[in-house]
Formats: sequence, C-alpha cells, structure tokens
Amino acid sequence: MQVFATFKNNDYLEIAIVEIEKKGIKSENIFAVPLDNPKEDVRLFDTLKKSDGTTLFDVGAALATAFAVIGASLGFNLTWGPIYWGLIGAVIGFMIGFAIRLYVENVFKKKKRSQKGKIAETILIIDCDESQAKKIEDILWEYHALGVAIVKGNI
Repeated sequence: MQVFATFKNNDYLEIAIVEIEKKGIKSENIFAVPLDNPKEDVRLFDTLKKSDGTTLFDVGAALATAFAVIGASLGFNLTWGPIYWGLIGAVIGFMIGFAIRLYVENVFKKKKRSQKGKIAETILIIDCDESQAKKIEDILWEYHALGVAIVKGNI
C-alpha cells in the first residue's frame, strides 16, 4: 500500500517521519518531495485568462469624480467655463488616483506578495503493508497533515 500526505514544510513533518520510522517503516520506503512556489509574475493589467483581483481603476475613478466636481465648480469663475474645467479636473484626478494605486501595488503589496509564498508544501509518500496503513494515517493526522490518501497496490 501507499500512503500519500501533504504537509507544510515545518518541524511537524520531520517529527512525523521519525514516528513512522519508529513503527518499523524503513527510510527507503519514505519519500518526501518539496513543492516549489510559483514565480511571482505580477502584471499591471488583467487579461481574459488571468485576473489577480486587484484593480488600478477604483481610486482613479473616485478622484476623477471629486476633481470633476471641484473643477466644474471653479469653472464658473474661469474663462473656459465649467464643462472644460470639469473634464480637466476629471483627467487630472484619474491620473493622480491611478498613480497612487500603481505606487501602492508596486511598493507596499509587492512586499506582502513576496512574503506570502514562503511556506511551501511537501508531499510525503510512504510504502507500507496493509496492516500498517491505519497506524501511519493516524500518525500523519496527529502531526497536522493537510491531507492524507491511502492507495492499495503499487502505482
């Protein structure tokens, strides 16, 4: 039989392996595979196939509205009138909001994204007899396995 388990890459994984070895499983029958984290490929604009859930438009739209109102209000006293100054205010507000959001995404959230992927997972594969499978499963759950599966026969 084969027992598959996933773990966060921490001390519990090592303790679980030691406990399994104490139950009579040879170290040649225990196989641990650490998974790689994805490379951080952050794009500024979403595509049809991939979206990260962030937008650069929200702050720009809010500031465009506010600056358009201010521009239109002041435009009554200026030479071009309220419509032109409202449009000028909207463009300036959108550009400022877009720049603020772009700065926040590239400076502050980039640090959080790089810290988020530090903990990788590890797949643990154990070859054992059918009589030992339940004991090994209990040990894996005891040491905080993320998931466990038992497969009969060799793959």
